[in-house]
Amino acid sequence: MNTTVAISDSVNATHNVAKTLTPHLSPGTILALHGDLGSGKTCFVTGIANALGISEPITSPTFTMINEYEGMQNLCHMDLYRISNPDELFTLGLEDYFNGNGITIIEWAERAGDLLPEHSIHICFEVLDAPNSRKITITSPHELPLPMGQLSND
Repeated sequence: MNTTVAISDSVNATHNVAKTLTPHLSPGTILALHGDLGSGKTCFVTGIANALGISEPITSPTFTMINEYEGMQNLCHMDLYRISNPDELFTLGLEDYFNGNGITIIEWAERAGDLLPEHSIHICFEVLDAPNSRKITITSPHELPLPMGQLSND
């Protein structure tokens, strides 16, 4: 596994981390997002969407569970916050998205249990003590040439 860490000190810096990652994402990529409420997951998804040319507002699909967007690549945004058991995911057709023709981003991915494919890229968000600061840790089964050190400031 390859791990890259970025420190974000603003919404723009979080968007920039996402925008830097986006060119390395191909159809079928699964991004598994982990982190507490308010840690920057949906902000990160907005950065990916912007980089894909999606101009629609990105909101967390907490109640609908899945939002789909069309851009340079299709984007499927899932939120598993309300899932209490991974078995509930079969009714959503989760596995259909794993072999999809776009990028799938899953917030609260830990609730999927062992259902996530091994090729998933895991991104963990941690709120730091400094105001607006977040630690973003990207763990990928393959190398991602990301210059994260340049992204910690606006």
